[in-house]
Amino acid sequence: MSLTRDFTPYDSRRTASGHVSSGAPVRRSFPKSWGAEHVGENSVLFRLWAPDIERLRLRIAGRNREMLPAGQGWFTLTVEGVEPGTPYQFVMPDGKAFADPASRAQDGGVDGHSMIVDPAFYRWNMPAWKGHAWEEAVIYEMHIGTFTAEGTFRAAASRLADLADLGFTVIQLMPVSEFPGDRGWGYDSALPYAPHHAYGSPDDMKAFVDAAHRVGLSVMLDVVYNHFGPAGNLIVSNIPSFFDPQFITPWGPSINFAQPAVRAFFIENALYWLEEFNLDGLRIDAVDEILDETSEKHILVELAERVHSETTGRRRHLVMEDHRAILRNPERGGTPDAFVAGWNNDAYHAAHVIATGEAVGHAAPFAAQPVAKLAACLAHGGMPSQDDDEQDARSDADAGGSSPLTSYIHFLQNHDHVGNRAHGERLISLSEPGLLDVMTSMLLLSPQVPMMFMGEEYGEVQPFAFFAEYEGDIAMTTWANRLIEAEKFGGLPEGVTEPWQLDNPNAPEAFEKSKLRWERRDTAEGSAAYGKIRDLIGKRREHVVPGLSGMPHSVGRVLASAPETIAIDWQLSDRLVQLRANLSASEVEAPGISGFVIHRVPETVVADGTGPLVMPATSLLAAISRH
Repeated sequence: MSLTRDFTPYDSRRTASGHVSSGAPVRRSFPKSWGAEHVGENSVLFRLWAPDIERLRLRIAGRNREMLPAGQGWFTLTVEGVEPGTPYQFVMPDGKAFADPASRAQDGGVDGHSMIVDPAFYRWNMPAWKGHAWEEAVIYEMHIGTFTAEGTFRAAASRLADLADLGFTVIQLMPVSEFPGDRGWGYDSALPYAPHHAYGSPDDMKAFVDAAHRVGLSVMLDVVYNHFGPAGNLIVSNIPSFFDPQFITPWGPSINFAQPAVRAFFIENALYWLEEFNLDGLRIDAVDEILDETSEKHILVELAERVHSETTGRRRHLVMEDHRAILRNPERGGTPDAFVAGWNNDAYHAAHVIATGEAVGHAAPFAAQPVAKLAACLAHGGMPSQDDDEQDARSDADAGGSSPLTSYIHFLQNHDHVGNRAHGERLISLSEPGLLDVMTSMLLLSPQVPMMFMGEEYGEVQPFAFFAEYEGDIAMTTWANRLIEAEKFGGLPEGVTEPWQLDNPNAPEAFEKSKLRWERRDTAEGSAAYGKIRDLIGKRREHVVPGLSGMPHSVGRVLASAPETIAIDWQLSDRLVQLRANLSASEVEAPGISGFVIHRVPETVVADGTGPLVMPATSLLAAISRH
């Protein structure tokens, strides 16, 4: 692994606030409790929490050194004369060597050596970047490995200007921390502090963030704090006290957040990404599986408090994924001051049933009246739980407008809902073009924060599959699980009953076929799709976003209308947004509008302002009235 970087000396003129005079390099580093930290010029302190053993050694530059017990399960050692790029590992009493769980970089992946990295060497080119207000968010979900043919941070950076030109404001990266192998989604992380070696060095990732800020894009990172992956997990075998065997997640034993050292590992991980990599926010995966029942303060509450009190330069945005759509549960940090938004799977499932007719697996509860359920999500954000066991967990307020509509992130597809399908088909291959135009217009012109999956902006037809690089029993289990997941996401194709009838997710082809084919953007179809998205995001920025700041929580009103029709008025802070959509194959009558039309699908839809609208099949009108 090359650790070549832009070596820039640390500028001693840095002020207490962290800023330097114009043009001077800015140092960004976060002093972790775990792992290797510089404590002086070429002097490095190594720390590891390992309460289950009595002896620990450090192997550095080919030599084993005895580490010193420091109490409460910690081992420490300070080593002089350590240059950046020096390899090291920790050594157990039985002689087994393993990577630093808080490694900043790996040579050869999870089974290789950890590498000394001094974050002071990177020159930050956008030190004054202040990010975007959340109301301005238009999110683009990206997987670094498949976004470009090269699959690296540097290659991805070269295409960021196009996304900014389209009007996107936030890049949300799928997890990038080190996982086994050279290809994967990233949710089976083994080393949460190290950018994956296949994507580039830590400085390559910093250059990506810098490039995004330079063109006006914020960058959020998807992080996984509920489990480690099934392979390459060095903590499971070497630090068993890190886990609580009394609680089991779908992916293995629960993390023991009652241990102060374990809490520090994850809270500092969040701070590390935000501070050292200058990120604008984090999306925390599956918080409903973050089990912390015995702590006085839930781990997510403490994490959010520390993020908002300790990060510098600007406020960072924290987003959660909770499949129950709980946004305001204080036990999970879901207060307005903690997490700004959550993914709204209710809205997704209702929209998917409408767009595709598929009502199986996770979408089955939305088979009846999906249009009415989507209207409820658009007007109020949430809706009552579809699972009786979860009814008590989700508050009535969440389903009835206690949260601002910008607390909900809406999408028509994402990595899960495409990649977990049997063949990874995108929505463009499952829905009629006119209906997809209507659904996309609703997504981008509604008050909720919209998110699009990479390639969606130009109508990518290439599938996005689930892919990994496992071997042995884990590889076979991963393949077998594809059958289970496909049943939940769209169902199994006719005649498919065995895993081997689906593509092997461990085969290189699953990864290669998932890469974007950028040449499609330059075709007539791709150019037309690209232009539509730029037009819609521009209309959102001009007509919708100015009314989102300071708007009341309960702003949406569903109007009585024909079946398969959505008619909603949103009273924002200074304007009324009106949406009328006919999702049926027949002409219908819909409530009239009072504002001026900002968007119509198709272009021939007419609104004369004199009474009820006559909406042709598969059509939409959006209008604005300012106060």
